[in-house]
Amino acid sequence: MMQMDFDLAGDKLREECGVFGIYDFDGNDVSSTIYYGLFALQHRGQESCGIAVSDTEGPKGKVFVRKGMGLCNEVFEPEHLEQLHGNLGVGHVRYSTAGSSTRENAQPLVLNYVKGTLALAHNGNLVNAPELRRELEYTGAIFQTTIDSEVIAYHIARARINTPTVEAAVAEAMKKLKGAYSLVIMSPRKLIGARDPYGFKPLCIGKRDNAYILASETCALETIGAQFVRDVEPGEVVTITSEGISSNREMCLPDPSREARCIFEYIYFARPDSVFDGVSVYNSRIQAGRFLAMDSPVDADLVVGVPESGNAAALGYSMESGIPYGTAFVKNAYVGRTFIKPKQSSRESAVRIKLNVLREAVAGKRVIMIDDSIVRGTTSDLIVHMLREAGAKEVHVRISAPPFLHPCYFGTDIPSEDQLIAHNRTIEEIRQILGADSLSYLKLERLPQMAEGRPICTACFSGEYPIEPPKEDIRGNFEP
Repeated sequence: MMQMDFDLAGDKLREECGVFGIYDFDGNDVSSTIYYGLFALQHRGQESCGIAVSDTEGPKGKVFVRKGMGLCNEVFEPEHLEQLHGNLGVGHVRYSTAGSSTRENAQPLVLNYVKGTLALAHNGNLVNAPELRRELEYTGAIFQTTIDSEVIAYHIARARINTPTVEAAVAEAMKKLKGAYSLVIMSPRKLIGARDPYGFKPLCIGKRDNAYILASETCALETIGAQFVRDVEPGEVVTITSEGISSNREMCLPDPSREARCIFEYIYFARPDSVFDGVSVYNSRIQAGRFLAMDSPVDADLVVGVPESGNAAALGYSMESGIPYGTAFVKNAYVGRTFIKPKQSSRESAVRIKLNVLREAVAGKRVIMIDDSIVRGTTSDLIVHMLREAGAKEVHVRISAPPFLHPCYFGTDIPSEDQLIAHNRTIEEIRQILGADSLSYLKLERLPQMAEGRPICTACFSGEYPIEPPKEDIRGNFEP
């Protein structure tokens, strides 16, 4: 059984992680920049984080590392950053979907091997990780972690023995990898970024003064005052050295017709101020709300979003329908990731601690409540009940994604089918469980329009996987 902690407003999905890398050609220490970059990516993972740095003018292969369990401000104190000297570095924030939530599985991973050192940060999941791991184990490899990122690192290290450069080794290893991966890799004198041929996960390039940056999202570039250069393309390997930036796509054989960006980046994962492959996340969510208003109209007095991810879609619904947009929920900003959660039997308390209803805003009104998704439905019913308790006359639920019907194997922790509320239930049956006056989901055929026509993966909704699903469940077995 996969464990999911309570989110701010319910049973939300989690991303696997966020990656960040920087090479400062002027020789300035980069640890504090990586720290702030990871802060901007904290929404992509809250279980663990880490930073690895190296000095390109210092002893070759000497890497300073700090990583641990918790949020960035829990793991890194100012004195820790001062000890991480180097002008080249990578960072990572993690939420586990495969591999236990332990310090050993925190990234970046740092390997010492015959050709030197590698520090690797990875976002995504491989569908063939078990086979690749067994292949390595039968040739004597000893693993220190249970994550597929270590499998990737080992295959790069092995390929490097017979290739002229580390970037060629990355490209060679990519021929064996199946699944989702955006990689940021540090060698003693190079920073390398790589994205799988399907383009499941985002990865972009930025520049600030005389430094190049790689990051999961453009919001991290904004945070550190860097300029967006471009996205790393699906199947591309980019190499940043003191000579500048170069690209290699030939060895990875990308096929544009098979690209499959994760649609949930647009729906929920990415920060609204990010741009993913040229598409504004905020605009995508506004558009989703507009589509809901077009396809599932209802007479009401007020449109509200479940914070934060439902807000933009709610605004879009309001803009299209002409029904006023308002605020119905107040978040407790001081409830952190580690607050003591009540038992499942009193889960209502967890929701109420994190989210309260503005009675004055909803009393006596017909309310349209917009949320980005319903997974298990374990708290959506409570939110509907809270609105009714506050005096809402009607509660109409609109979801800015189609129903979840299938698990994901590419880095999103969608649980098994039997745990999904939409599995083997009609929308009317779900409406009754939630206690809403009406319920509608975004239509599946609207998703390509949200991504402005770019090829997307919709497997969690449609069951059409761009890669054949694994025969064994690769997503891990997390203890409660």
